[in-house]
Formats: sequence, structure tokens, C-alpha cells
Amino acid sequence: MNRRYSGGVWEERFLPRLSSTQIKNLQKKDSLIILPIGAVEQHGPHLPVFTDTILAETVLEESLKYVPIDSNIWFLPSIPYGKSNEHLGRAGTFSLSSSTLQSLILDIGRSLKQSGFRRLLLFNAHGGNNDLLNLIAREVRIETDLMVFRLNVGGLALDEKFLDEKEKLLGIHGGDYETSLIMASYPNWVREEEFSAEYPRLLQESMYLRFQKSNFAWTIDDVSVSGILGNAKTASAEKGRRIYEQHGKQVAEMLVEMMNFEIDCLTDKESIEIKK
Repeated sequence: MNRRYSGGVWEERFLPRLSSTQIKNLQKKDSLIILPIGAVEQHGPHLPVFTDTILAETVLEESLKYVPIDSNIWFLPSIPYGKSNEHLGRAGTFSLSSSTLQSLILDIGRSLKQSGFRRLLLFNAHGGNNDLLNLIAREVRIETDLMVFRLNVGGLALDEKFLDEKEKLLGIHGGDYETSLIMASYPNWVREEEFSAEYPRLLQESMYLRFQKSNFAWTIDDVSVSGILGNAKTASAEKGRRIYEQHGKQVAEMLVEMMNFEIDCLTDKESIEIKK
């Protein structure tokens, strides 16, 4: 029988597969706990509404293949819902409020602290969560004293050969990038007969406003008729597999660094003379 949580990194790195006693006996000093966060929201007529949560899980799964076998890195079940109110009104969008998502992550942080862990990574694959997660990360840090890290799948480095400049700037939702990744991981969930392309007139209308800079507020109805931003027609499963490999190796290096990072090392307290 096929089971969702079987095989590969699900056997080796999925924290909830351990018993309470096993978790109690884990070495906590250098452990890193990863919380994947996605969304359930419309991605046009061709991609599943589960796209962002799929990307959080699959990019993380790929990266964990490349970390050293003795790395003390574990991941929690994904939070499948995000702050997706920019897509509300489009069928299949289910959004949490900002306060609900913040409370949920704070509670998880408190629980990690009580279990003796010291490091938490918020591993996010939905752009609409970015700003809120930056705020939440600091709140968790202040309240629990955990070292809290942030990583956005959409902000990972990408080889120039994969996407042209227009797609990099404007193809942020259901375009070539996301479509290629889902084609590589869940091809049966992709409706290739519905592939289309749509770009907003942002480059023609503004020299300074860009999605990547988050310097203007928008909803999907402001910028798209079809519900997508980008060109799904240029996507391919082979491209998706190559992107997964590049992302996986890059993220693996980040995870190992986070596992070994100590925030107390950022100040040299002994060398500073404090005047009274």
C-alpha cells in the first residue's frame, strides 16, 4: 500500500514519525526544525490550488537528499493554508487571516521551545506570506528565544537559462516556473490543455514598481484576468527537474549553515568595554 509519509526523507527526517521518547532523546544543541508553509489558492485553469504547498514539500524533500547523512535536521508537517486574501473570490482559494497564521506559528514555536529545541526555519513557498512571516519570525524570536530563520522558495537563485527576463519579473503566479515544477512532481495534476500566458502592463507603466520589491499593494483582480501571471506555455517537466536539482543543492547548503549557526556569535562581548 502506498502511503504519503513513506520512503526517502519521510523515513529519515520527518520528526512526527518518532515517538515522544525518541524526540526527548534527540540532541537539541545543533538541531534544526523546519516548518514548511504553503497555501491553498487558485493558480489559473491549469494548476492545482495546492501548488504552493506542493512546492514547499517537494523543494524541501529534494534539498534534504543533499544534506550530510548525520545532519540533525528534521521537518514538521506542512501548514497547508496561508494568507491568500489577494486571491479571495476566485474559486478554490482558502485563506487564513494574518492573526490566525501568526497565532498558529507562535503556538508551534512555543511547543518547540518546551520540547527543548533551539532552531526553527519557516520554509515558505507562497509569496503572499512573505511580509507576514518576517514579522512572525521576530515575534517568535522575542517570545521563545528560539533562533528563527526564514527561507522563501520564490527567492532562491535560478540559472539565467531557465527563464527569460520578462518571465523573471512578471511570471510570479502560475507561469513557467511554477508550472514546470508541478509538471516534474505531480504531472497528473496539471491540465496542459489549459496552458495560457498573461502579463500585466507593469513594465510599460512604471520604472520603479515591481512585484519583487513589494513596493505596491495588489490583488490578483488588479493584475490578471485569467488568474495567472506568466507564461505556462513554455514550461516543461524536464525544466522542472533541473530547477529542483539546483534548488535542492542550494537549500541543502543553507540548512547545514543554519544547523550550525549560533546567534550569540554576532557580537564580541568580551572585546567591548562597557563604560559605567
